[in-house]
Amino acid sequence: MRLCFACLRSSLRRIMESPIISGPGSEMIKTRVITGFIAMLLVANGIAQEHPHGSGEKLGAVHFATSCNEGAQKEFDRAVALLHSFQFRRSIEGFNAALKSDATCGIAYWGIALSQWSNPFVPGTKDKGQLQEGRESAQRGIAAGAKTERERAYIAAVGKLYNSFESAPQRARLLAYRDAMAEVAAKYAEDHEAQIFYALALAASEDPADKTYAGRLKAGAILEKLFEEEPAHPGLAHYIIHTYDVPSLAERALPAARRYSEIAPDAPHAMHMPSHTFTRTGYWQESIASNVAAAAAARRENQIAEELHASDYEVYAYLQTAQDDAARRLLASLPEIASRFDPKVVIAGAGGPSAGYFALAAIPARYALERQEWKQAAQLTPQETPFPYTEAMTWFARGLGAARLKQAPAAQQSIVALRQIRERLSSASENYWAQQVQIQELEVEAWAALAEDRKQEALSQMKSGVELEEGTEKSAVTPGPLAPARELMGEMLLEINEPAQALTQFAATLEKEPGRFRALYGAAKAAQLSGNHEASQKYFRQLLQVCAQADKAARPEILEARRATSQN
Repeated sequence: MRLCFACLRSSLRRIMESPIISGPGSEMIKTRVITGFIAMLLVANGIAQEHPHGSGEKLGAVHFATSCNEGAQKEFDRAVALLHSFQFRRSIEGFNAALKSDATCGIAYWGIALSQWSNPFVPGTKDKGQLQEGRESAQRGIAAGAKTERERAYIAAVGKLYNSFESAPQRARLLAYRDAMAEVAAKYAEDHEAQIFYALALAASEDPADKTYAGRLKAGAILEKLFEEEPAHPGLAHYIIHTYDVPSLAERALPAARRYSEIAPDAPHAMHMPSHTFTRTGYWQESIASNVAAAAAARRENQIAEELHASDYEVYAYLQTAQDDAARRLLASLPEIASRFDPKVVIAGAGGPSAGYFALAAIPARYALERQEWKQAAQLTPQETPFPYTEAMTWFARGLGAARLKQAPAAQQSIVALRQIRERLSSASENYWAQQVQIQELEVEAWAALAEDRKQEALSQMKSGVELEEGTEKSAVTPGPLAPARELMGEMLLEINEPAQALTQFAATLEKEPGRFRALYGAAKAAQLSGNHEASQKYFRQLLQVCAQADKAARPEILEARRATSQN
């Protein structure tokens, strides 16, 4: 691979002159761009020295040693590189190509079976047809008789994901797979791929309620060490981002986030994945750029669920930075994207049908709630889907909008709908999503109570929502809650004239969700009303810095921040 450094310099110059990084706060953004550009050159130089997969294909550098013939080995390595970037449809095609080259390449069935499991970070029960196909692939691998004990160990491990799926709970099977991969990694300590897939299993199987992050930290230690040795490996960069995708660990993923898209630019998910870290750390412009590229790449690959998923993250970043025109344009494009979305396509890229449905519900709800357009929120129409928790988002937005408009009967309708959805999810053993809907239910109940001047009940319900949310983690399918519970608590405390307590809640929100527009404004206002001038100025200035690229027709909160800081 040859690098055109003159072309790269020209691209950097065009980026630096772009309006997107001009104006107030631009120096910080330019510094980040230059830093990222230098990192890109270093990574590109490393990749140039590694063998590419396919003619001109840029998927990173991966070698998974097998007993297959030379032609099959080449196809196999390419397929594993695709698998590491969650390009499941293409990886299955690649493993089948390896079998075509060498019919005795039994380990290829391991790759097919693991690809058919799809994204391991998506909570919720896998599709039964998907599970049946995965089990059949694992069984074919056993029947094919892989040539080495190591290869047979991989095949036996992946079978744990599918064994007795009709009766064995999914979490039990996931833990069995994790433990099987631990044995493979221990027995073949020099096998980097065994260590990588074991670390992935550790991160993907961690309980969202485990705030020690023991599994994530163990996985991260494995991955970071190997990343130093294999800086062009797509799975290492990818899984470091996923492993540290929690508030207190997210900063650790920044080096990998800044490199992944350059390691595997021909994988749409590699374009998107850095934005998980950028979102967690409040690097909104970087998140926008990442998801603009990801959505375009997913569209080219006909991975429409992935396009929708990237669009949700993109809208979230626009709304935090008050770039409402851009968010509005993306919202307006949803019907066209939805017309290309086929929920029957279960195996394609990282985003499956649930991610597509999630984004279609989340984007309109975010647009209304982040801008406090309560009437718009209250008029959203729920759409029935195979994933009830996506409907819950619309009912939540409707209920919160109605409650903020003091329309208690309408809010009550949403509460009933949310309760019914929660019960359906619990009956289906979808415990994670049942809890997420319970949090939404409590929050709407709290604001409905406040609408009827039942202040103590409102605060009690809101406190319960906060405690539940603090005890779990967001799913990777979402950039963040439609409205963080502590942020809603802060707004409620402002409503009842308790600004000092409100400030505490907003500050806690910003610890977990840095750079959130509503939390920054809420903190500034709460500090101002409680007589804390220094804190008020700090938060107003932070808000203006975050919103350096805001629309010219600025939100009222930005105009207020400008007035407050100019008078200082």
